[in-house]
Amino acid sequence: MAEARILVVSDSHIPDRADEIPREISGFMEEGEPYDIVVHAGDLTSRSTLEYFTSLGPKAYIVQGNMDWLDLPDYEVFEVHGVKIGVVHGDQVYPRGDLRRLTRIAGDLGVRVLVWGHTHKPLLAKVGNVIHINPGSITGAYSGAGASYGPSLVIARVKASGRVLLEARLYVLDGDRVVERYRLIEEF
Repeated sequence: MAEARILVVSDSHIPDRADEIPREISGFMEEGEPYDIVVHAGDLTSRSTLEYFTSLGPKAYIVQGNMDWLDLPDYEVFEVHGVKIGVVHGDQVYPRGDLRRLTRIAGDLGVRVLVWGHTHKPLLAKVGNVIHINPGSITGAYSGAGASYGPSLVIARVKASGRVLLEARLYVLDGDRVVERYRLIEEF
């Protein structure tokens, strides 16, 4: 069985809104088997944060957030075991997190999975035939709308063995422990 392990994060905002990734989250993120792909949906806000995330896997897809000064693309599209995945920050739509408009972006990019951030509020959802993955803010930084939801991330696996399965697990920092909050499984 072929399998790809994918780290999905967003909205680190280091150092403008957060000093660092909480040690509980970074420890959890760095343990276990290595990642095949790292995805960051923007608002890194520092070169050192970019370098850190690109060091976590052999392939990285990182996009420009509305707070970034780094020279990054507005979107990325890549394929894992035949599943097309798109990455945008999410500031392309108003109101923030509008799933109808984000689903339209997925259609424009020709992808079945759309990774986005900007709201800082984690979400795993299916709208029509599009899987939406918003990992929330890896640091728990407050959003431009003033809300804070706590540190969160997604670890996804795409498995191919005759059929292709996507398993996305949303993890959040709860006190001093990282816990799985939600899981989405989709067959392609």
